[in-house]
Amino acid sequence: MADPLPTSAAPVPISKGRTFIRRLASSVTLWTVVILSLFCPNKTISDYLFLLIMVAIAWLGMREFYGLVEKRGLVCFKAWGIFGGLLLMSATFFRLSGEMGGTVSPAQVNDFETGFLILFVLGLCVRQFVSKSNTAGILAISTTLFGLMYVPWLLNFLQKINYFPAMAGIKVNGNFYILYFILVTKFSDLGAYCTGSLIGKHKMIPRISPGKTWEGFGGAIVISTLASVIFFKVSGTRLYGMNLTHAIILGVALSVCAVIGDLIESLFKREAGVKDSGNFFPGIGGILDLVDSLLFNAPIMYLYLRHFLT
Repeated sequence: MADPLPTSAAPVPISKGRTFIRRLASSVTLWTVVILSLFCPNKTISDYLFLLIMVAIAWLGMREFYGLVEKRGLVCFKAWGIFGGLLLMSATFFRLSGEMGGTVSPAQVNDFETGFLILFVLGLCVRQFVSKSNTAGILAISTTLFGLMYVPWLLNFLQKINYFPAMAGIKVNGNFYILYFILVTKFSDLGAYCTGSLIGKHKMIPRISPGKTWEGFGGAIVISTLASVIFFKVSGTRLYGMNLTHAIILGVALSVCAVIGDLIESLFKREAGVKDSGNFFPGIGGILDLVDSLLFNAPIMYLYLRHFLT
């Protein structure tokens, strides 16, 4: 009798330490590029380079989100949503940077975005009118609109944070608020992962994210708050309006919202039946896996900056 054919060995699972190194390297690489673009000596180059990076993140993020929608078996107007999202981010940049002429206030930017969203919804309705095959109009319009609001609209708050000092007449560099925001949010992710991996035993919401633990949640809050306080002490007057109380409040708020943002993306992935939104970054997955904690944090940071810090 012939010998049975050898069976391929099961893939060896990657250790937690190796996974951590991969995640850390991917995260540091991307956010180093973003931060370097912000602090380029030439302001024009810095502004346009930052816009280019934000547009690239939005484009990849929307592709992944609409891919999750399609894997779930739902319909959407993918091309229309991506076009609208990139147009929103670009138009907001030209409005904020003064390229359209005249001064601009936070209220005017909000009105501008509101008008854009109204036109986008009307455009989606027209798109459904001319569709010859899609009979699920409500579903297609809803998923497409949510994709635009979940990725580019939330990312747009990073641009608002960057330009807020100029809009408010404050003579400080908005880049330091962006740097603070990214560092505090990413230290929340780091604290959650390390603490959860080392001592995590009590699951938070296992039906959505089996790896999230309450110990990791506590670690996210502690590490994020420490990072917030340390950065506040180091930055001095570069963070206009910041004091110890604000640093503690923001550290806690951003860490909590970062975990929620991560859980929301985990919910989308679980419904779509995938582990990662993509495979763009080694050890992390897709672009949404990298920015999920930033998406809902960005409006929190902007609103706190606008109503409490200044």
